[in-house]
Amino acid sequence: MFKKIFLQAVLASILAAVAGIIYNRIYYFSTEADFSAVLNTGRIIALSVLISMVAAFLNYFLIRLLKRRGEIVFNFLFSIVSFAAVMIPISVSLPLNVKSPELFPGLAVPMVFFPVVAWYTVNPFFRNETL
Repeated sequence: MFKKIFLQAVLASILAAVAGIIYNRIYYFSTEADFSAVLNTGRIIALSVLISMVAAFLNYFLIRLLKRRGEIVFNFLFSIVSFAAVMIPISVSLPLNVKSPELFPGLAVPMVFFPVVAWYTVNPFFRNETL
């Protein structure tokens, strides 16, 4: 079972990282605000992988602990934590040399939701249920 959850996390992290990188480029070309000193491609990939792997371990342990209700509890917790994590990019202090720091939340807040959306997007491919 852990192998299936791990593969789901890998796929979700790839999807979230690709979405984050694409969104970062689109945001840069639309606003011309460069936040690469704070949030570059490497950090986007690393955060996507980290969040997806932590989610995989949490999902595995909740399913082992709570059996049938584990996935429901995991989905609820993952969504709540994602909404709470919106406060991180809003409250971060940017370096003084960053141009247009007021535009940073517009870049980072949507990216907070990319791992959870990617997880829920790939989830149907890893279910045991047959339709």
